Amino acid sequence: MTFQDFNFKDTLNQAITDAGFTEPSPVQADAIPLILEGHDLIGQAQTGTGKTAAFGLPIIQKMTGNKGVEALVIVPTRELAMQVSDELFRFGKTAGLKTATVYGGTPYNRQIDRINQANIIVATPGRLQDLLMSKKIKINPSFVVLDEADEMLDMGFLDEIKNIFTFLPEERQTLMFSATMPKQIKILAEKILKTPKSVTITKSERTNTDITQIFYVVADYERDDALLRLIDYKNPDKCIIFCRMKKEVDRLSSYMTAQGFKVAALHGDMEQKQREHTIRSFKQGLVEIFIATDVAARGLDVNDVSHVFNYHIPFDSESYVHRIGRTGRAGNKGEAITLVSPNELRTIKRIEKDVGTVMSSEVIPTRQEVQSRKDDDLLSKISNIKVSSSAKEMVKTLQHDIDIVTIAHLLATIVQEDIDVKGKDIIGLGSEEVKALIERAKNWKGGNRNGGGRGRSRNRSRGGSRGHGGDRSGGRSGDRRSGGGNRGSRNGGGNRGSRNRSEG
Repeated sequence: MTFQDFNFKDTLNQAITDAGFTEPSPVQADAIPLILEGHDLIGQAQTGTGKTAAFGLPIIQKMTGNKGVEALVIVPTRELAMQVSDELFRFGKTAGLKTATVYGGTPYNRQIDRINQANIIVATPGRLQDLLMSKKIKINPSFVVLDEADEMLDMGFLDEIKNIFTFLPEERQTLMFSATMPKQIKILAEKILKTPKSVTITKSERTNTDITQIFYVVADYERDDALLRLIDYKNPDKCIIFCRMKKEVDRLSSYMTAQGFKVAALHGDMEQKQREHTIRSFKQGLVEIFIATDVAARGLDVNDVSHVFNYHIPFDSESYVHRIGRTGRAGNKGEAITLVSPNELRTIKRIEKDVGTVMSSEVIPTRQEVQSRKDDDLLSKISNIKVSSSAKEMVKTLQHDIDIVTIAHLLATIVQEDIDVKGKDIIGLGSEEVKALIERAKNWKGGNRNGGGRGRSRNRSRGGSRGHGGDRSGGRSGDRRSGGGNRGSRNGGGNRGSRNRSEG
């Protein structure tokens, strides 16, 4: 089966081709025909099975493109809202559809302006409820999607969801997707869905056992420093760095080039000829670092990639599998390295569960540790090198004016300059801090997000925003980084508000 079998309109087929999709995943193959027929739907599928395309493609096919909001997608977190919005924008842009992403932390007027221009809204429950209850917006969507329903239940959003549906039209097509179906979600489904069809997909995808998977916990402001340190330490032969957004690819590409690396960038805004030239340069070894969005994770066939770096972790398990699958190919060993903030540890645990893998946690090496490794490698190289006749002649010439020991010192200094490790000594969290955060992520049960009990505290910024940075408190005790004392609390998170994806 291919996407051509769904008889989508030409603009949508073009978007699917541009996205690199060829064959539908199981949830797409089962769900798309039912949605096209107009049925309400309950889709039980794990994150990473292709759910966004499963509901996004048929909805876009059925949309009229008239002014006003025709589709509403409700998701639990800001991060997922951004990802779903990006994917729906990719599918709808050839048809001229506009997408607005709505979550807490941005002035209402700016969000209202963007909602008024949008055909599709992707929103978190808290901010959407606020906008509806305050009568700042009035929408009449024909299609409503509740994505990651069990996650919203865990986060204490059930009351908000029930309230939001009181503001929505009775005549609508409603789709619910959830990895699990606890009793409260089944009760909710009975209230908001009309004679729904069901699709159940068992996740069976697994990651390559030849790939070592590691994650490092850092604050958001440390990501650049951490990436440079790890490239220094790992010394990859050829590597790919994956970013979430094209503007991040452009910024990181400029930054890495300024650090002296041979870098190539790839994202969806590039022309096909330019993309082909970039990929060819990477395959031929003309560049050593390839920085890309997920568009490169599909169909990129390079067998000698030693390392994959996730600058940000994808929130879609399928994207994670595709990303790291660019290494460990053709029988080679590979290493997949992911940078995460403290607040993203639950995402790590979810991806591990979804794809049946285990990622190990490590600490960013100190500057001295990297320098020691480089020095050892250099000494090993020097001890094994064969002395050339031209080198002997050079030393003889220098000996007329300089003694042999000084010559050795001077040459060693020249060589040493090339392996000098820069940057601050300690980057990221220490091992004891990470262990504590991992345990907290494992034991997190949802409900009140400020602590125990039921319900949801209103002390936090309302909406789906969860921030990026998280909290970093306490000293670096109990591991090799001890001795620094308490470094205090650092909050690097916050809300980024809404985005209107009306332009490429």
